[in-house]
Amino acid sequence: MKKFKIFIFIFLALIIGLGAGGLGGYFYGFKQVYQKNISSILAEFPEQKESGDALKFGSYQILENEEFFNKTKNNLIYQKFDFINVNLSEMKLQFYKEGQLAKDYPILSKGREGSWWETPAGLYQVELKEKKHFSSMGRVWMPYSLEFQGNFFIHGETYYPDGTPTTNRYTGGCVRLATADVKDLYSRVKIGTPVLVFDKKFEKDNFIYQFKKPEISPKNYLVIDLKNNSEILEKNSEEKVSIASITKLVTALVASEYINLSKEITITDKMLVGTSIKRLEKNKKYSAFELLHPLLLESSNEAAVALSYFLGPSRFVQLMNLKAKAVGMENSFFVDPAGLGPKNISTSKDLGMLARYLYYNRSFILDITRGKLYDSFFNNEFKGKLENLNHFADNPEFKGGKIGFTNAAGKTMLSIFEININGQTRPIAIIVLGSEDEINDTQKILTWLEKTF
Repeated sequence: MKKFKIFIFIFLALIIGLGAGGLGGYFYGFKQVYQKNISSILAEFPEQKESGDALKFGSYQILENEEFFNKTKNNLIYQKFDFINVNLSEMKLQFYKEGQLAKDYPILSKGREGSWWETPAGLYQVELKEKKHFSSMGRVWMPYSLEFQGNFFIHGETYYPDGTPTTNRYTGGCVRLATADVKDLYSRVKIGTPVLVFDKKFEKDNFIYQFKKPEISPKNYLVIDLKNNSEILEKNSEEKVSIASITKLVTALVASEYINLSKEITITDKMLVGTSIKRLEKNKKYSAFELLHPLLLESSNEAAVALSYFLGPSRFVQLMNLKAKAVGMENSFFVDPAGLGPKNISTSKDLGMLARYLYYNRSFILDITRGKLYDSFFNNEFKGKLENLNHFADNPEFKGGKIGFTNAAGKTMLSIFEININGQTRPIAIIVLGSEDEINDTQKILTWLEKTF
């Protein structure tokens, strides 16, 4: 009898071990982990220069540069990594096994450009594997899902709960393959496998600005062509200064990339900070999507603080700083999501980088700043109730922007216009910092551009 009990004990131990390792891995493919040191790859990225930070994956505007993308890809190949290579420009996905191309897969659809679900370029890793994932935002089933950041997945052809297939035209920011293809990919990858995403945005052209510079008054300013990066006007554009509520554009970026916009938060006393126009009510629930509107239209400090509580205020601000570095804002630093503190600093040149990223990658944020409502996707508590404090919203050339004011920063404004110059429509960012009259300064620059070109 004693030997029988020992046998039963050993047998049960084996079953538990198999359940945790073998059977668990069988039913949940994400239990297998890809382990290889990625430090040498990530060290090439601006975000990794932050001393003391752990190595981080994420979206990187620099990967829209074809030369840098190829360098990163070749580095992964040279060091014999398993990795997924996603080329959104060519609509092609490749799986590399130990640095060798193992399989090509055509991409059926990606996130629509200009929407909040536009798929961002970056270097990620597979964070989760689920054979059948239900999207709470899209309300659809996504077969063989490979999550690579927050709201972004690689998955198969989606279908509604009743089995009806969805359109393949666009996705909610995900990369969609044929189900048979993604099933094959799913079987090849493990948790931790790097995912390299490329989407070419910028091209060099021969457009040249020739002009006589006007005299204008702000302490710091920059006028820049976002298409070819030509600086038209500048003054002290590399000086670090406080920027006030322009900060909220970075807040909106982090919220859109790290928070499911359908998620709700209950308003507490801690969120009801001083603001220009009070809109939020204690104990009422608002979705992240709803909060983006008072944040960007009325520069709501309440909305900024409430959004930060989705992830925790400290973590949210940390992500703001990491996102800034990822889009090339090397001389920027943030201490709160509302831009209230004088230590929310940047430069005109850095804000030009932010303007370029928003224009080419997150134009839905700019759309909200000029009053466009995306009310067909979620309920919007604030529809028809908000003022737009962005002065140029009624200008048909205005593509979006943000104003700000604190005693430390003075009056600030970032504006993007599409202007006809020498017969071409050019995306022009105008950034004025430390101004006594940001609206008048911006209008003077617009008038000067019209007369000069």
